Amino acid sequence: MRPDTPAENVDHTAEAARLERTADLYPEDAEALLLRAAAHRELSGDRPAATALYDRLLASDAALDQPYLVRALKASNLWEYGHEAEARAIITGIRTAAPRDPAPWVIVAEALESHDELEQAHETFTQAVHLLLRDGTAPPRPTHPLLFGRHRVRRMLGAAHDEWDALADTVHSLPITLDELHDPKRVWSLGSENPAELEAEIVRLRAELGAFREALSRPFPVAVLHWPAGELAELTEAYPDLAREYPSYDAHLATIEAALRELASSGTANLGIVTGTVPSYEAFAASELSSPADPTLLPQYATTLAARGRAVAWPPERSAPCWCGSGRTYGDCHGAG
Repeated sequence: MRPDTPAENVDHTAEAARLERTADLYPEDAEALLLRAAAHRELSGDRPAATALYDRLLASDAALDQPYLVRALKASNLWEYGHEAEARAIITGIRTAAPRDPAPWVIVAEALESHDELEQAHETFTQAVHLLLRDGTAPPRPTHPLLFGRHRVRRMLGAAHDEWDALADTVHSLPITLDELHDPKRVWSLGSENPAELEAEIVRLRAELGAFREALSRPFPVAVLHWPAGELAELTEAYPDLAREYPSYDAHLATIEAALRELASSGTANLGIVTGTVPSYEAFAASELSSPADPTLLPQYATTLAARGRAVAWPPERSAPCWCGSGRTYGDCHGAG
């Protein structure tokens, strides 16, 4: 799990500390918050502190929603700062336990791959694919990174295509084919002086970045804050300064849809909507030693809700209920046009 945020735009140490404080205030959400904090610790370069957070979760009396994900992240982190033997032991334990969640498999297989353990990575991807996918059924979206990772490793090993590689090709939706994207010989083109070859490589790299973002095992979405009608009325009555942010409920809904469409058109992935409540927002403001009337607190509140696993993916299917709660389908409501 890695925050999909450029390092130069975030003080990772401060953000990790903020998330740890929030976890103390909301113990029911500690797992999601501390995983996010651990990712920031890793990005700040403080890998021992990240390991301490993973250990804190694993030692907790509370049952974890995804214990194997925590173990996989710990193994990946340990290997990055020299604890290879312990990381390998954890990876072996995960493979033996055979969890039914694809995320731990992706993380441990990619950890092996990143340390040039290609045969072991291939075995891990293949074990997961055989465990989690059934012949004749469409692979669920969370399993796509397993297919893509296996395809990539097999290309590096020079293995011939098999039926799982063919399935990976069918679920791949980017403009560059997987064979081209995963071609281990393409690095030579980076040294070319031919503008056409360099332009083609830029297209491939953009597609690869898109594949990486799509393959994040548990991405935290870019979330837009939605207030139900009753909550918005209570919010603006209690804090009139916020009425400038929300001139009307209909305008609030229209702004959400427009903002999400603009983000999507710019290539931003993993978009979501979080639903606010006034008591939750007031508690968040208190935790930040700030006033709920401060409009700059609203995006921070949305980010925290997303980090606590409260985001709903956008856009819904056209036949699914609209995110606004109108009772109509998305295609007949905010998805129209």
